[in-house]
Amino acid sequence: MPLRLPFSAIFSGPARRLAPLAGLLALAACSKTDIPVAPPAAPETVAFTVPGLYPEGLQYDAQSGHFLVSSQTAGALGAVADDGTYTVFADNPALVSSIGLCLDAPRNRVLAAVSDPGYNAARSTAATRRKLARLAIFNRTSGQLVTTVDLGGLLPGPDHFANDVAVDGQGNAYVTDSFAPVIYKVTPQGTATVFLQNAQLGAPAGAFGLNGIVYHPDGYLLVAKSDEGALFKVPLDNPGAFRRVAVSGVDLANADGLRLQADRQLQVVANAPAKVYRLASADGWATAALGGTLATAPQFPTSLALRPGADGYVLYANLNALQAGQSPPVSRFTIARVHFQ
Repeated sequence: MPLRLPFSAIFSGPARRLAPLAGLLALAACSKTDIPVAPPAAPETVAFTVPGLYPEGLQYDAQSGHFLVSSQTAGALGAVADDGTYTVFADNPALVSSIGLCLDAPRNRVLAAVSDPGYNAARSTAATRRKLARLAIFNRTSGQLVTTVDLGGLLPGPDHFANDVAVDGQGNAYVTDSFAPVIYKVTPQGTATVFLQNAQLGAPAGAFGLNGIVYHPDGYLLVAKSDEGALFKVPLDNPGAFRRVAVSGVDLANADGLRLQADRQLQVVANAPAKVYRLASADGWATAALGGTLATAPQFPTSLALRPGADGYVLYANLNALQAGQSPPVSRFTIARVHFQ
C-alpha cells in the first residue's frame, strides 16, 4: 500500500500560507468545468517476474487499476501493475493451487477455483491431490477471505479439478470440473449443488475435459471442453437440455479460457496451437463462426481478461514448462494485448 503522509507533513510552512491553497482546492473540487482525467493507455504487454509462479487465471480490476492472477505453485492470488510490479493480493492455506478467477464487481468479490494437481509442495497432500475441487471467495477491496466452499465432496468418488468460474446476474457461481463431468453451482449464500452432471461431459483419465466458462446475459452458460475442442451451451433454467454449439471455420482443440465481449462475441484461447479465436453467433449460440484469430507466443496461453480501451488481454502461463518439470522454472510471465487478424 502506498505511503500516505499527514497533511501537516506535506505542507510544513507557516499556517497562514494554507488558507489560499485551501480556497483553491475548494474551487477546484466544486468546478463544473473540470476536464475528466482519461484512464491510462492500455499497454501492449505487461511482464512480471516471479520465479516459478505459473499463473493460470487472469482478471482486470479497473477500480484498482491492476490485473489479478492465480498460481498453481503458490496458491496465492497476485496483483500485477502495468509496470510489472507483482504483489500478493490474497493468500490463505485453503489456496492449494488457484486456477480460474472471476471478478464479481457488483458484489465486490473475487472468486477463485481451487484444485490440487500436486505442484504446491507446501500445501498439497495425499488426501487432496487430484481430489480437490473448492471455491474460494475474497473481498475485492481488501483481499480478505470471505468463505470457502467444498465442491468435490458432493461427488466423493471421481478425481476432481475445479478449473474455472462464472457468475450470473443474481450472483450464483458456476464452476467447471476438468476431471469429472460436472458443473457445480454455488448460491450467494454459499450453498453448493451439482448443477449439471452428464457422462457426455467427461474426459479420459488424465485428460482435461470441462474448462473455461462464461455467463451469457440471455440466460445460459457457454462452456469449453478441452479434450475434444467442443463448446457447449447450457441453459440456466434447464441445464439438462445442454447442446454442443456447431462451430464452423476453426478447430477448438485444447480450448481453455473464454471471454464474452461487450458485443457478445466470444473469445476462446487455445493452449496448443497457441491461439486466441473470436467467434460470433447469429442464432443464440446454436451455431457459431470464426470472426478473427490471433497467433500468440508459444507460451501456453490460458486465460483472457477484459480491460477498458482494449480488445482484451491474454495470459502466457507457461504451464507446459511446469508440467515438464523444467529447471530452473520459468520466472518471467507476460500479459499481452489481443489484436485479431
